[in-house]
Amino acid sequence: MLQELTIRNFAIIDELNLSFEKGLTALTGETGAGKSIIIDAIHLLVGGRGSVEFIRHGEKKAEIEGLFTIKNNEHPCVERAREFGIEMEDGMIVLHRDISVNGKNVCRINGKLVTISVLREFGSTLVDIHGQHEHQELMNESLHLQLLDQFGKSEIEKAIENYSEIYKNYEQTLSRLKKLSENEQQMAHRLDLIQFQLREIQNADLQLNEDEQLLDEKRKLMNFERLFDSLKTSFEALQGEQRGLDWISLLMTQMETAAELNKEYEPMLESVSNCFYTLEDITRNLSDALDHLEFEPDRLNEIENRLNEINQLKRKYGQSIQGILEYGAKIEEEIETITNRESHIEKLQKRLSTLQKDLFLEGKQLSDLRRRWAKRLTDAISNELKQLYMDKTIFEVKFHQSTENYLDMQDIPFRKDGLDSVEFYISTNPGEPLKPLVKVASGGELSRIMLALKTIFSKHQGITSIIFDEVDTGVSGRVAQAIAEKIQQISVDSQVFCISHLPQVAAMADTHLFIKKETAGGRTRTSVQQLSPEEKITEIGRMISGVEITDVTKEHAKELIELAYTIKTT
Repeated sequence: MLQELTIRNFAIIDELNLSFEKGLTALTGETGAGKSIIIDAIHLLVGGRGSVEFIRHGEKKAEIEGLFTIKNNEHPCVERAREFGIEMEDGMIVLHRDISVNGKNVCRINGKLVTISVLREFGSTLVDIHGQHEHQELMNESLHLQLLDQFGKSEIEKAIENYSEIYKNYEQTLSRLKKLSENEQQMAHRLDLIQFQLREIQNADLQLNEDEQLLDEKRKLMNFERLFDSLKTSFEALQGEQRGLDWISLLMTQMETAAELNKEYEPMLESVSNCFYTLEDITRNLSDALDHLEFEPDRLNEIENRLNEINQLKRKYGQSIQGILEYGAKIEEEIETITNRESHIEKLQKRLSTLQKDLFLEGKQLSDLRRRWAKRLTDAISNELKQLYMDKTIFEVKFHQSTENYLDMQDIPFRKDGLDSVEFYISTNPGEPLKPLVKVASGGELSRIMLALKTIFSKHQGITSIIFDEVDTGVSGRVAQAIAEKIQQISVDSQVFCISHLPQVAAMADTHLFIKKETAGGRTRTSVQQLSPEEKITEIGRMISGVEITDVTKEHAKELIELAYTIKTT
């Protein structure tokens, strides 16, 4: 849920710090007071399109920040956070967005800089904003199949997994078959190319770690003089009259005399003796090294040429010798496949035929499941529409094709999500044909259809907060009361914000925020006040009667609040 919202220098808002509760929050106030501005700010916070026009006059930037809390580790935003490398602690998510006068947008999620597209993708899992003419997901026919799958997730999810596993193999096999079935001229050109590449790799006779060994040898040759001088000086420091070994030999002789006179010096004698014999070995090794050390300018040229050859191959076939050899093995396999093309095509065709049969069976099973759940969804939405006084309305989940229509496997349009193409259809008047939901245009009817769908899908979509921006426009009387009850039902499973002019909706609210415009110091600003129970009665009275609030309107407001309390508690 959205717990806190901070808005600075946004439109006519100088600074607002709001805290929200779970359940239904109603936002009311006079027209033009700034109710929709708050929703616009939330819309921008979750990745909506920004404009410098939103920045308060005279300021350099507008800032919006929101704190969301997630209690469910399976919430879609948790997966998004892992995908984008965003750390989450205790289920807390902080979204932040700045819009500067130069048009620059700065977006952050939990302090990490992100692009607007990432913010939008992340925000779409947290907030769903519905206006009277905003169809969003429910009005997007391409998402209707996804919504049906969410509704029947308990059974459909496993069937989709089974289908997807086979579909992945089917796609890979189909891709390999298409590649092998390309025209012979292209295939011949490809064969010539990779045969040349393989010969080049094989002729190089590469050995693993060869380049590292050559670089090490190159370093030695390039530093030959320094190496020779170091070894020679080391040898001369030990060997010769009045040099290291001479003095240690003298030390050992004197320690032998001391040990003969006093046994407690025997350990020291042993240490000195060990040092002497060790240094004697080192002296012999240094002598051998100097005897074998020889500068080979031709060898240095050989190494340079070999390293150049290896680097050329790296640029063509891989970043390392290991990568080059792996590429060589890969194209060797491809050469074998192209050379024996006909037999491989035959094998792939047989495999593809088997996969098509398996895919059809899994797809048909998935389709049958979807049709069963589509019937349940139809019944559930029809029931919701009856409660919204649209009992004559017919809703249908329409499948645009049937698996029975395909006589040949080759004609079946296998897709990654199954065999089905689904769209929601509706008829709002008796005798009228069913039409696509996306073409329903009546404001009052659309509001009720949207609410019916939202009541069903809010339990399945995992959206943290749902915002209704005057979706109750164009309704009154018993329909208004039904809409208020439906919005309250949605708030049981999701935090709901509702901008409304209906007193019935305001009466249902768990939290009532009153938005008003004030003028101070020659500037207009928007302020928000959480109403007390008495203030709520007065505001609902104003919504009922208009400007003048009488005792009768106050009594009517009390009755609405009492009715709302009874409905919510029962």
